[in-house]
Amino acid sequence: MGPAMRMPFRRAATPPEPAPDDVGHALRAPSALHAFNRYEIKYLLPSTEIPRLREELVARLDFDSHGANGGYGVWSTYYDTRDLRFYWEKIEGLKFRRKLRVRHYGDRFSVGDDTLVHVEIKQRVNRVTQKRRIALPYHVARDLCDGRQMIETGSSRDRAFLEEIVELVSSLDLRPVAMTGYQREAFVGRDADTGLRVTMDHRLRGRDRDFHFGADAENRLIVPANLSVVEFKANERVPYWLTDLAARLSMSVVRVSKYCQSVESFGRAPRSIFHVSDDLFAGSPALSLSEA
Repeated sequence: MGPAMRMPFRRAATPPEPAPDDVGHALRAPSALHAFNRYEIKYLLPSTEIPRLREELVARLDFDSHGANGGYGVWSTYYDTRDLRFYWEKIEGLKFRRKLRVRHYGDRFSVGDDTLVHVEIKQRVNRVTQKRRIALPYHVARDLCDGRQMIETGSSRDRAFLEEIVELVSSLDLRPVAMTGYQREAFVGRDADTGLRVTMDHRLRGRDRDFHFGADAENRLIVPANLSVVEFKANERVPYWLTDLAARLSMSVVRVSKYCQSVESFGRAPRSIFHVSDDLFAGSPALSLSEA
């Protein structure tokens, strides 16, 4: 099942490509321990097919350390410019694009100032996805991204990454734009499939205000409740048995972006050709506040 095709909407002015010096600055990896390079393929899959996919994956892969027993929550606050530069870079398919987010794994209602979260720069260079991140207490992450304050660290590599974040939020005047949340099941490869990761994200929802993770705020579905986003992630290539499995389940590759889906769902930008069609929401149950 794929998104309905619509004519693309474009803003009046296309954002400039990063200047060569800017690109070089963005691509430096401050710490190998926090850097990931990989290829990613995304699919939309009806929830009715999830048990079959799960059964196949369990036979070939291991649950990740937190992925069993129903998985875990993933909550992300995305930062962007006033004119949504990062959003448009994704929609327009720029070969180099990036985004800044603060991410929490687990129950968002348990998040306090000292809860560890990850501040991440995720970027795309041609077909390769690169992710760099650092774990910080939540109040420190907010000082960094919202207060634009440099923080102390004992590692020179981490310091370079933190300086990059401060420069990014300050020079582009970044601010929180959207939050997303979902329940994730995750599997990791073993033996010949080492480096492979498969995630299944369910009940995708979000909001466009009250960006503190622990805020008593209601979220709305941004993807129909009867659909899940499945991702194959590999260091080199996705194994043939997995692409064959996707074909047998009639899984269609999509360019859905959770961040872009949230931006469009709340009317911050016109709905693009990649947006999951509204008519797929028909019959989907609404989330109550207690489930948000």
